[in-house]
Amino acid sequence: MPWIDTVAYDDADGKLKMLYDRVKGPDNNVDNIMMMHSLRPHTMEGHMAIYKYVLHHSGNTVPKWFLETLGVWVSSLNECEYCVEHHFSGLKRLLADDARADGIRRAIEARDIARAPLDDKQKLAMEYARQLTRDPAGLSEKLIVQLRDTGFSDGEILEINQVSAYFGYANRTVLGLGCSIKGDILGLSPNNSENPDDWNHT
Repeated sequence: MPWIDTVAYDDADGKLKMLYDRVKGPDNNVDNIMMMHSLRPHTMEGHMAIYKYVLHHSGNTVPKWFLETLGVWVSSLNECEYCVEHHFSGLKRLLADDARADGIRRAIEARDIARAPLDDKQKLAMEYARQLTRDPAGLSEKLIVQLRDTGFSDGEILEINQVSAYFGYANRTVLGLGCSIKGDILGLSPNNSENPDDWNHT
């Protein structure tokens, strides 16, 4: 049970019901993280907008599976099991290589990104996400230069920054309100990247 009251799909009306209908998955399932916002629907609207635009937008050029990997990494660093489980399921589906996905997860759980089946460019992005999560004030331009030197464009560096920052927010929403995965369908996401207003989870 969450630590604050939430409104179930069947009990929702007005703006909340409209938003639930936008984010729901099969059988009217609404992810628990979205239900955490049910007493203030405007905060759900803000959350979903940033989530969709940061992680599921056609304007991104970093592969979506790797953006999900960054999310799993940040969530693991923050000990947010909810987001780890949800987004690892998404990562595994998008990568379509179970052995590689499992290797990435083992490296994340061991806090040993050097062991991850990722290239050096991706490992550097993981280090950036780690520093942003654990010691944001300790970051310097040097790491940005290194990311650029490995081949990331400045726009892609922005994507890495925004995904890492978003998961810090999402993790604190989950951990701060007692959100659990009970009743959730793992791995669903708003997959229509071409339409930023389509939040439906499939």
